[in-house]
Amino acid sequence: MGETTKVALITGANKGIGLETARQLGKLGITIIVGSRDLARGEAAVEVLRGIGVDARAIKLDVVKRADRIAAAKYIRKEFGRLDILINNAAVMLDARSSGWAKNATSKTSLKVLTDTFETNFFAVVDLTQRLLPLLRKSAAGRIVNLSSILGSQTLHATKGSPIYDAKTFAYDASKTALNSFTIHLAHELQGTKIKVNSAHPGWVKTEMGGEGAQMEIVDGAKTSVQLATLPADGPTGGYFHIGESLPW
Repeated sequence: MGETTKVALITGANKGIGLETARQLGKLGITIIVGSRDLARGEAAVEVLRGIGVDARAIKLDVVKRADRIAAAKYIRKEFGRLDILINNAAVMLDARSSGWAKNATSKTSLKVLTDTFETNFFAVVDLTQRLLPLLRKSAAGRIVNLSSILGSQTLHATKGSPIYDAKTFAYDASKTALNSFTIHLAHELQGTKIKVNSAHPGWVKTEMGGEGAQMEIVDGAKTSVQLATLPADGPTGGYFHIGESLPW
């Protein structure tokens, strides 16, 4: 790897949108660190990526495990000395869904579902990002992409007739709203630096999480992350985007 080659860490990159994001960034000549809860699956993904000419390597990164987050930062510091791109892609949706979107069950959402959802989708993201910030500061153009969702938009949730007005998965939605808040606050703190922080809505993608009714192909679901990970110096920060279009908070 050359000194000018960019390095990207993608969490949950062994499948779905994460793996496709790794493929697209890797084809741009970026070295990919595949973060995977299961190392064997991560290594299998790396073999696929290397088979198409992508420089990739796997690390065990179960984002909810503090020890894994610490180890990831140590590995990147030792192997590369910096990090250019962090894509917080790993997430869970634990709200009950039977077919398509379930009826609003906010009053019945258990504390455990809320806690477990926030642990992965918010708290782990905050801690991992904070641990990696010293390495991102060493980049000539650090980029942080938080995989949010249109379901994190308070404006659209409260607007009758919006595309998500009747799509109420409380724990997941609230965790993505909190993640959007992290994006706004961190971007504000990092004003004047070379680091840009943005939230991405990939779309309703045909993945395990997407479930029935998803309309977008995975190749398209990765496009927003790739765009935000490769923003030029005059690109936006502190925004909420889907394929170049701003979303309302």
